[in-house]
Amino acid sequence: MTLKKILQRIWAIVGAVSVRSKILGIVLGFIVLLGVGVTFQARYALTATMTAQLEEQSVSVSRDLAARATDLILLNDLLGLHDLLDETLANNPNVRYAFIVDPQGQVITHTFEGGFPLDLLAINLADGHAHHHTALIQTDEGLVWDTAVPILDGKIGTARIGLSDASMRAALSTLTAQLLLTIIFVSTARGSCSVFLTWILTRPILALVSATKSVAKGDFTPRVLRWADDEIGDLADAFNNMTEELARTDELRREREFLRRQLMEKVITTQEDERRRIARELHDSTSQNLTSLIVGLRIMETNCAQCVAISKATDLRQVASKTLDEIHDLSMRLRPRVLDDLGLAAALERLAHEWQARYKIPADVVIQLNERLPGEVETAIYRIVQETLTNIARHAQATSTSILIERRGDMVRAIVEDDGVGFDVNTNHSERHLGLMGMRERAELLNGTLTIESAPEHGTSVFIEIPLSSPLLLGEGVGVRLA
Repeated sequence: MTLKKILQRIWAIVGAVSVRSKILGIVLGFIVLLGVGVTFQARYALTATMTAQLEEQSVSVSRDLAARATDLILLNDLLGLHDLLDETLANNPNVRYAFIVDPQGQVITHTFEGGFPLDLLAINLADGHAHHHTALIQTDEGLVWDTAVPILDGKIGTARIGLSDASMRAALSTLTAQLLLTIIFVSTARGSCSVFLTWILTRPILALVSATKSVAKGDFTPRVLRWADDEIGDLADAFNNMTEELARTDELRREREFLRRQLMEKVITTQEDERRRIARELHDSTSQNLTSLIVGLRIMETNCAQCVAISKATDLRQVASKTLDEIHDLSMRLRPRVLDDLGLAAALERLAHEWQARYKIPADVVIQLNERLPGEVETAIYRIVQETLTNIARHAQATSTSILIERRGDMVRAIVEDDGVGFDVNTNHSERHLGLMGMRERAELLNGTLTIESAPEHGTSVFIEIPLSSPLLLGEGVGVRLA
């Protein structure tokens, strides 16, 4: 794993931690780091100072012992020398041992109770021309400063003492313990302060997060309290201003949507009413007139069997019959009376039968409705299926199609499928796009959905779902439910 990936991994872990934990971690980490650094620095400085003091003390005690032992050695007062060594140990708690040797290296007197360790003689040999000589000895009890001071330049012997570092180690342990206790106390106090400060800092941020989630769901009512006159307070004011603008924008959008849906409803209603009126006039007036004309021409043909104009009457009757069929077909296209009289099932079966006869494309129709649907739903589904069949005939090059209409609870579903060439639903086909847009608007007007699934060479499927509990169907108006 490269260094970059390691850093990215560390950053991902750190980034997943909450702001409160980050602040607490930084504060406590800084305190601990500072405490450890101060502890080590204090121990180092104290060790250097006490080491120098112990070395100076070792030289001072050794010189004092050598000076006071001079007369006793010259008088060969061994008892006095022994008492002097005992007095030296008693007056200097850090002195671990003391002894005096003659110029030949023989021990004159010492303070060792279990016998003098002979190996000690060879460790630190004093030079008669030097004032003193100190060696650092590692023992089971710790470090010992062994200092040898010549007596009368070594002519009558050498005085040696061993100074232990036990007091220094005890002082260092005491200092370390006190510093650690101080660090713990300071960490606890700073940790408590950090918890309080992070609570003050993060609480408005958490409030902003909660309000943002509500805004993301479409609720623009939450407002964030300004805690203080700082950057977070400015952020809270900016957020509140933003939500107010979003609320106003959303209200305008709702009003425009309400007006658009009202306009669509009026347009579609007016369109259907006009189609119904024109279809009724074509059926009741024009069709009757053409029928009368056809009957009259047939009578003329019968009465004028030997007339010269019989061929002309036959032609006129055929033209009138063809015009009547076209008017009948136009009337059905404008507004099939069977939709108003018998309902959606009969209207779709007749539409599929005529479409199949006209375009020679097999159409399988399955309708599972136990009762009639609201008029708006029947009209919308009929028009959507009609437009879909028109698109199939114009563009799909299909060899078969199927229509399924079913009701499930408070939802009516329509599915129209074909095995044609299909198309890319993400591509804007101008003519087809306008038709699909009209179909989708009819479904959305009733709070329904229209979904198209298609791919080149894989046919097309149109799914329509319309709730029967739509506010429009309950008489509450189009604009009641806008979200």
